[in-house]
This record gives sequence, structure tokens and C-alpha cells, in this order.
Amino acid sequence: MKTKIIAAALAMMMFAPAQAEEPRIDFPADYKSYKNYLSLDRIGDNKTQIIRLFANKVAQAGPGEKGALPDGSVLVGEIYKAEVDEDGEAKTSVLGRRIRKKLAAIAVMEKRKGWGEKFDAEHKNGDWDFAIFSPDGKRLVKKDLNSCRACHAPLTETDHVWSYEHLR
Repeated sequence: MKTKIIAAALAMMMFAPAQAEEPRIDFPADYKSYKNYLSLDRIGDNKTQIIRLFANKVAQAGPGEKGALPDGSVLVGEIYKAEVDEDGEAKTSVLGRRIRKKLAAIAVMEKRKGWGEKFDAEHKNGDWDFAIFSPDGKRLVKKDLNSCRACHAPLTETDHVWSYEHLR
């Protein structure tokens, strides 16, 4: 019995870091006061989504001399579902843009000095980290943030930000 308890305790200690990580990013309740700098149809695996992007005042200052956004930058994406047809394809307007339907989630990227140190190369985004919330501001804990990290990680030339050029 004592051996089983010790084994269980060791297993819990070994796997504790793999469990839910400590959230670093709080829901930015005031994000609608940020600048809405871009709205677009999402690409890649997100062909039935639309995103509206907001930047706080720190991020609005744009990249500094080294081409990176400053620490304290916060980027927020309102992710909307698009209207779809009977085949599940996104409907488009006469302008050729997807038609926005329901707000599905709010994604947040925040940059703080040292935040990138804990990630492996596949998930490292400089000092950016990610969070995702429901439309009412509750953290979506079941969302795999490593998919966000892996998608942005290769963007080393644009400080890991897809919309970098729109912030310059």
C-alpha cells in the first residue's frame, strides 16, 4: 500500500506541469476601447470565420527599432462564425466577403518580458503568450493554446504577429 501511495505521489509530481498551466493573461474587459485596426476573413483551417483585431495603446505604437512590438502589447481578436450554406461553406456578400454571424470567442495575445522562456522551439513566440475566452469573458480552459503558439511561432520576421504590417 505504501509503495502505491509513493508511486501515485511521484506520478502526480511528474505530470503536474503538463496539467492546466497557470493563466498569465486576464480578459481585457476594456478591449473595445482599443483601436480596431483590421477586420478580415480568416485563412487556413478557419474558412468559416471572420476576425476583428484590436490593439492596445502600447501595440498601436508599432514595432520599435528592432522590428518588435514593445512589452505590454496586447492584441485581441473577436472571432465570429460566418453564415454557412447547406454544404457548410461560408456565404459571401456581394463584396465577396464572408457574412458575420455569431461572436464565437475572443482570442488574446499579450507580450511580456520573459514570457517565452518556458516554451520549446515549436511553441516559442518571442515573449508572446495566448489566451482564449468566451464572448462573456470566461476563460476557455479546454482550448489547446499550443495550436495558437505553433501557428504564430514561424512568424519570426513579423514578431510572431500575422497582422504585423497593419501595426506599422
